[in-house]
Amino acid sequence: MTFTRLWPVFTSLLYLLNIAIAVYSSIMLISSKRDPVKTLSWVMVMMLLPYIGIILYFFFGRNFRKDKMFSRKGARDLGLRKELCKEMLEKFEDRENIPQEVRRHHKLVVQNIRSAYSLLSANDSVQIYFSGKEALSAMLEAMRGARTHIHLQSFIIEDDRVGNAFKEVLMAKAREGVEVRMMYDGFGGRRLGKKFLGELQEAGVEILNFSPFRLFFLPPIVNYRNHRKILVVDGRIGFLGGCNIADRYFDGGEFPEWRDTHVRIEGMSVMSLQATFLLDRYFILNKNLGRRRKYYPYVDAKDKELLAAGTAGGSRYYAQIIASGPDSDWAAIMQCYFTAITKARDHICIITPYFIPSETILNAIKITALSDVTVSLMIPERSDTWLTNWGTMSYISELIDAGVKVYLFKRGFNHSKVLSIDGEYCIIGSANMDNRSLEHHFEVTSVIYDPECARTVEDQFRKDLSRCTLVTKAKWHRRPRRNKFYESVARLVSPLL
Repeated sequence: MTFTRLWPVFTSLLYLLNIAIAVYSSIMLISSKRDPVKTLSWVMVMMLLPYIGIILYFFFGRNFRKDKMFSRKGARDLGLRKELCKEMLEKFEDRENIPQEVRRHHKLVVQNIRSAYSLLSANDSVQIYFSGKEALSAMLEAMRGARTHIHLQSFIIEDDRVGNAFKEVLMAKAREGVEVRMMYDGFGGRRLGKKFLGELQEAGVEILNFSPFRLFFLPPIVNYRNHRKILVVDGRIGFLGGCNIADRYFDGGEFPEWRDTHVRIEGMSVMSLQATFLLDRYFILNKNLGRRRKYYPYVDAKDKELLAAGTAGGSRYYAQIIASGPDSDWAAIMQCYFTAITKARDHICIITPYFIPSETILNAIKITALSDVTVSLMIPERSDTWLTNWGTMSYISELIDAGVKVYLFKRGFNHSKVLSIDGEYCIIGSANMDNRSLEHHFEVTSVIYDPECARTVEDQFRKDLSRCTLVTKAKWHRRPRRNKFYESVARLVSPLL
């Protein structure tokens, strides 16, 4: 039989196979009882776009949280965190045991404990950086002072001036006998070459590639990436926030300025950052680290009692570290955002580089603004990705109609991920206010229950207003028709952004 006669048979079989997979996937999707609109949309995509629809669904549509494909079963660090959270919840059944400084926020505190095993911890100091240059310099300084171990994790690490500055410090400390581990996301760090990584390994640095980049095979390219930025030094100093390790975060790159927000914490909250790093390491290597006391220097009988009671010998900075991702039972960071927004009484300041929220977060913001709470949202006028930028702009009209004050950051790019609520507490971390961060990526954020920190964030917000334009309804409605069309198209594909 010639190829010409075989070809129609082959294409028919391929089409039938596509239909069978689409029907099976649709049945499984419907059975999972997800959001009806999303479910119907994906069913239509798979049925109406032969072959392409199936590929799109497997790359973007699967719910890895429900599929339990990212499991931490057997990880001792998760067991430790669960044990401490159980003790804390038992103590907090009596509200008098909740520290007075955070008692008014007890519902959010308890929610975070239950949804993310997020310990309420007291800390000796919290320092907030408002530029990548300051944050990255402080991280390098902290690493130079390491005595026992350095755990560095970043979504992006590049082989450039800043990346090599970090590499040199990591190599030097490893040669001194300090345990050094460096973790990067397989997609965000895909440009790292063998020479860069080889030099680190030769010096004794443990290299951890989270979910290696593969073009045609799972894990997916865009979703389910590890977007966390964590540095832990000696189990006592921790950093987290929005800064990746690359030149543009230090000097702005193609932008006149690159604004970012990062946090340095000393105290018991570092234990939660440590656990998050080690759980990600467990996912990669499927093995635990021994010598718990070395990595959790605060954990002994006395410290566990102090931690669960919510006090640490006079420390004044109370915080919770929330890790969320496909490995967690709940979209904990999104739930934290929702509760913080809806419980605001006077004002909210939000900064995010990408605003493509779920309906839950979008409605929370609009309803809060309609209820006479002043909601201020700062987003970049120009983003580093054009499609995401149009997607963000597609929400402005309805936000303005609800009374939200929308500011466009004009001088460079503001990459911060920050919320400040009523000048009483603030939320700073790696999670953007978009579907990808809140539903699909591995993220980490901090809730800092301290009015001083919140005022610091809000003072910087007010300073940045001089670099912004307030979007008015009249001006926004006069924007070019082509912009409105681009926004509409981007809104349609927003679940993929």
